[in-house]
Amino acid sequence: MKIHEYQAKEILRRYGVITPQGIACFGVEEAVSAAEKLGGDKWVVKAQIYAGGRGKGGGVKLARSLAEVRLLAEAMLNKPLITPQTGPNGQVVHRLYIEQGVDIHHEYYVGIVVDRSRQRACLMASSEGGMDIEQVAASTPEKIYKILIDPISGLTDQDADAVANKISIPPSSLTAAQFLLKGLYQAFDETDASLLEINPLIVTHDDQVVALDAKMNFDDNALFRHPDIVSLRDLDEEDPMEIEATEHGLSYISLDGNIGCLVNGAGLAMATMDIIKLYGGSPANFLDVGGGATVDKVTEAFKIMLRNPKLRAILVNIFGGIMKCDVIAEGVTVAAREVKLSVPLIVRLEGTNVELGKKILAESGLPIISATNMADAAEKAVSAAVRGA
Repeated sequence: MKIHEYQAKEILRRYGVITPQGIACFGVEEAVSAAEKLGGDKWVVKAQIYAGGRGKGGGVKLARSLAEVRLLAEAMLNKPLITPQTGPNGQVVHRLYIEQGVDIHHEYYVGIVVDRSRQRACLMASSEGGMDIEQVAASTPEKIYKILIDPISGLTDQDADAVANKISIPPSSLTAAQFLLKGLYQAFDETDASLLEINPLIVTHDDQVVALDAKMNFDDNALFRHPDIVSLRDLDEEDPMEIEATEHGLSYISLDGNIGCLVNGAGLAMATMDIIKLYGGSPANFLDVGGGATVDKVTEAFKIMLRNPKLRAILVNIFGGIMKCDVIAEGVTVAAREVKLSVPLIVRLEGTNVELGKKILAESGLPIISATNMADAAEKAVSAAVRGA
């Protein structure tokens, strides 16, 4: 789960992390009023969307007058913002964050992620903060310092000092940097975050260490512990089909291709998408119905996939373990009839009750294309999609 910058900063302030003062708003007049309330002679107008690279896309602008705040708010609100992370269509901006301008002495980068291979949180930091951190990572990775954090001891004073020194925080700001870094890790740990990114982290001319931006993502599996974070979810920023899938207990992610995938198990789903690509096709979605899918679940999965206007074929790839092949076969036939399936349907079944499942499909009277293995299924799905294009 993702949240907006201003929401992430609200969380970080609870842990003592210094951020500029700001006000979230939904309209142009609200934006101007927010700037007046904040005071000062310069403000930053920030588009709030679930994507990075806003600065490169024109979604972060400095205003030196209330008139400029108004013009920038008018230019951003209810318009699509295209960044390197949104794709070519961009995301429509529904919220702005008006923030006090800050005098920047130097920019840094700090991020915390989970290193699953080492089973530790990994803190990454660099003296090269700002909009081009991705380029820094690609061309000069030695400029990014990493430290694995022991889950028992947490981020120690020694760890924080080592990070601050490594990225050349000025001596006069070391104490503030240590306090901020420890606050960031505590926030990451206690909220079950999967990503916490500050880009840029800045040192001001009066030696303050400030989180000028903030991005937080959270582990969906831990959200039951954090109803306050769940309440921050902005459904306007999410794919309506993904929202609907969640309501039916389905794991669904929209993609850019034209072959729908219905699979049980995330690993098999990834392998199915890979083999579709191998055979020259392009998956339209990731869809994991899980190990306990019912006929109703499968039906809803078909309905969601068929809302994609680019869909040209559907590949069902099931390995029956907990999920029995006959249950999936029954769900497929019921769903195909209910939704009046209009695209080719390729089905590959293997595992528990596979013969019964194949019998149900064969006797359904539906134009289902059976596949013997994954390669056969992918080849048939790609061919069907090409014919239907």
